[in-house]
Amino acid sequence: MTIYVYAIAKNEKKFAERFMRSSAGADGVVVLDTGSTDGTPDALRGLGAEVSVAELIPWRFDRARNFALSLVPADADVCVALDLDEVLCEGWREAIEAAWTEGVTRGRYEYVWSHTDAGGDGVVFLADKIHARYGYHWRYPVHETLCADWPETAARIPGLRIEHWPDAGKSRGSYLPLLELAVREEPDNDRHMHYLGREYYFHRHYGEAIETLVRHIHMPAANWAAERAQSMLYIGRCFEALGDDWEAAQWYIRAVGEDTTRREARYALARLKYRTQDWRACLDWAKRTLEVTERDLSYMTEPEAWGAEPYDLAAIACWHLRRLEDAENYAETALCHAPEDERLQNNLRVIREAMSDDRRHDG
Repeated sequence: MTIYVYAIAKNEKKFAERFMRSSAGADGVVVLDTGSTDGTPDALRGLGAEVSVAELIPWRFDRARNFALSLVPADADVCVALDLDEVLCEGWREAIEAAWTEGVTRGRYEYVWSHTDAGGDGVVFLADKIHARYGYHWRYPVHETLCADWPETAARIPGLRIEHWPDAGKSRGSYLPLLELAVREEPDNDRHMHYLGREYYFHRHYGEAIETLVRHIHMPAANWAAERAQSMLYIGRCFEALGDDWEAAQWYIRAVGEDTTRREARYALARLKYRTQDWRACLDWAKRTLEVTERDLSYMTEPEAWGAEPYDLAAIACWHLRRLEDAENYAETALCHAPEDERLQNNLRVIREAMSDDRRHDG
């Protein structure tokens, strides 16, 4: 089996060594550099990559990735689409070879899109950018998607993990105009509409975000409950940012009802009630958050809802409600999720001191 890694790059010299080290084991690495000024092409060539240079005007991610794919040799069996800030974890080639049985044309694998401050997994979902050499192309100006040209056979690749370790200072400035372009090109595409509304929210264009996300949930093609719920969640966050807590809560509640299998909107309600010091409602929504025990592998899963935070909110609410034993239990569990967190350590200590004082007074 012949496996090639291919990528696009611009001004990512800092990642070159790590990228090539993680790609060791590939039969070749090809990179399209789209106009670096920091020496990225020479750095990659010095480490063994085959690099072509081309500035693409007007810029589109799909055009760049299709160009990079065209550089992969014709005799490659499997192509691994990677970015320079991504890392193939140890054992990746063996995992692909084991799963790539006869007839398989595409592989799905665990993708770690973000990490917590402590270095643990943040957003984790299944990605599918490993594919046969022929029968695939990239589509859309941004948030580009790998599309099959004819019927495909996809397989899960157990044990394969790719991690994203981005440059936190890298600008997303090109995303918004490219998403606006994508919506102009395909105004009935619900995926584009959701991403555009989300991008407006990221840019704090709250009015435009609300309008766009409302359009998304009313589109006939918008029938994925998780994504509809996420649009409602973003609408709620927009209203909360605008100071309208009542409207925010209504949208969070709608999001909970839209997809009852996810924690994120429940957690948002617990956070809202914490901020407004409605301790009974805060405890109620924290407990409802914890009722969802199975974390889905979609790009919309938010790590805050799955770590120490819901337990911490429940502990704080119980403290204010003078339910100290419950507060201790929740605080202990929160600390299990983040044992190095000094604030959580201090909270548990304060709760236990209060319990000790109560026992002395009772005695």
